[in-house]
Amino acid sequence: MSQGWIISICLLAFLHLGGCTPTRTTGFVRIEVPDNFRHATRRVPAIESIDFQAWWKYFKDPVLDVLIDRALAANHDIKMGQSRVRQARSMAIVAKSIRYPTLDLFSAGGREKRLDRVIALPGNQGPQLFMPMVDFIMGGLNARWELDLFGGRQLETEEAIAQADGQQEMLYAIRVGLVAELATGYLNLRGMQQRIVILRRMITVQRERLETTRHLYHAGLTNSQDAAQQEAMLHAIEGMLPALMQAADTIIQRLDVLAGGLPKDMASQLTQSLALPEGEPVLPAALPSSLLERRPDLRHARTQLEARAAGLGAARAELFPRIVLSAGMGAGSLAAGGLPSLAESVYILGSGMTAPLFNAGRIRARIAGSEAQLDEAAAHYEKTFLVALEDVENAFLSRTTAMTRHHHLAAFEAATADAHRLADLLYTSGIRSYLLVLDARLDNLRATDQTTRSRTEALVSLVSLYRALGGGWDEKALWAHPGSLSTHQTDTLEKQLP
Repeated sequence: MSQGWIISICLLAFLHLGGCTPTRTTGFVRIEVPDNFRHATRRVPAIESIDFQAWWKYFKDPVLDVLIDRALAANHDIKMGQSRVRQARSMAIVAKSIRYPTLDLFSAGGREKRLDRVIALPGNQGPQLFMPMVDFIMGGLNARWELDLFGGRQLETEEAIAQADGQQEMLYAIRVGLVAELATGYLNLRGMQQRIVILRRMITVQRERLETTRHLYHAGLTNSQDAAQQEAMLHAIEGMLPALMQAADTIIQRLDVLAGGLPKDMASQLTQSLALPEGEPVLPAALPSSLLERRPDLRHARTQLEARAAGLGAARAELFPRIVLSAGMGAGSLAAGGLPSLAESVYILGSGMTAPLFNAGRIRARIAGSEAQLDEAAAHYEKTFLVALEDVENAFLSRTTAMTRHHHLAAFEAATADAHRLADLLYTSGIRSYLLVLDARLDNLRATDQTTRSRTEALVSLVSLYRALGGGWDEKALWAHPGSLSTHQTDTLEKQLP
């Protein structure tokens, strides 16, 4: 059998085996998606009917809107995420470029005098040795193309693209978390400021209660113990004020960091004591299956699974040969001493094949490692989905609990307000003492403080629900701020990827 037949048979065998090279790995993820969330509220609008990307606008708070817009444009985590996306997309373009031919221009020239170029020239006394000075110049084109017969390069490209998609999903996750943290901090700040106002009113009433008790003591109508108790209560209420003020200042500092540095006018708006927003986002209704499309962490886990599957296929493709086609053409000239110069055009056409024979188990070990990475990615995806379900269920439950608690506390506040009104009527009628009016007023202020806390918790629970459902990211908005990729740059990168 001739050498050509042997090479042909080997190539056919490798091509046949190449058909067995996997390009996809399926069946690694097993997820049971429930039909509904157990703690979801009934009779609420579907996600499709509300603005899920900008849900915070339902609060109808201009300061919050400006704060979030500022943060989306200047937040450093988003800027770093955008840079990571650009890096990953560039690496995907690099991976894709390997699949195509390369064309290089080369040129060289110089002068040299070497011992291995000694020549003999005829002379009067016989041949004489002569070492000429050689001038040379050459130039041309080289081309090289690796045939991706077994899909290894294609799979490497798919892996890089999946990694780039994963970075994009991480950027979306940063936005979801940022918007939720900003809204939570802002609501807690307004609730804290409202509680500070209430606490100062309580201090004023308690001081009046203390002064009234002291007057009664000096008039012999009460004992010193009552006055001491009222003074102790005043100090206790006053001691609560510094902690609330510190908590409010801490929130403002955190919002400043999240917003990438607040301008003076924005900082002054936050330090003003404003009430909680009157409006609130619509409670969304969602099916568990929608989490697969909405939550960026789930989408990121899926891209990692796709990347690991492609990486496994690329690792298995290393078992098969690599075939490279090469070509070159150019021209050059050579002049030695006083001899006539030589000028000629040159070209080369060739091919080469390399196939693994022995590598001490390196390829098999890489395949085993890639299989383990794929198993890990599948387990991570399943876990991420279960955690997402847990987040949403807990968010629905927290929302229901917070609303129930707020409903009862609001009724409690209304009852204390009625009690204060009746106590004031009885005092003006001469039936009750003024101390009872002050006590009723303090009870009403305490109830108002609890209602404010419950109202804040109810609004924050709604923010947590939107965050758990993956609300708050918008692809177009993420790249629309200064410092990010322009629309033209983004389109250019997209066109360069398959």
